[in-house]
Amino acid sequence: MTDAPSCRLLWCHGSLSSPWGTKSLALADVAGEFGLTMEGPDFSDLAAPDERVERLLAILAEDDRPTILAGSSMGGYVAAAASMHARVPALFLLAPAFYLPGYAVHVFPSLPGRVTVVHGWDDDVVPVDNAIRFARTHKATLHVLADGHRLEKSTETLCVQFARFLACAKADLEKNA
Repeated sequence: MTDAPSCRLLWCHGSLSSPWGTKSLALADVAGEFGLTMEGPDFSDLAAPDERVERLLAILAEDDRPTILAGSSMGGYVAAAASMHARVPALFLLAPAFYLPGYAVHVFPSLPGRVTVVHGWDDDVVPVDNAIRFARTHKATLHVLADGHRLEKSTETLCVQFARFLACAKADLEKNA
């Protein structure tokens, strides 16, 4: 019998998607290489981003292990907003829906020390300038790719970036254990 992993990994899907699409399945495979099982809670019954934040906070409260959060679009916002109120050492955000009308949080004063943002230059849903603003404000690692909002042409690059991110996040956790 093996010990439980020292941390959790949760995926927060976007507004009109489900937990398990092409991107999340590819990222889950990468996580497996690091001994992590990526969980994908289903938020599709909630349209409001801040209702999703509340649900995520309830999920996070169920387990006291540190939790790495990853999310896409609205899920990126949900992960970042929830991270300020839970034991989250790292965030991996894809085309996060920051600074949009209808979202309660526009200032993120207490984010984890490790935050990586990946965005597409040609995003027609969330302007790339929003990701640049967020990354500049929070000194986050930022990768901008020649792709659109769904980052569908960049799965391989996302997997490489996610592997680097997870290696660093796990090293941070081991160092601070």
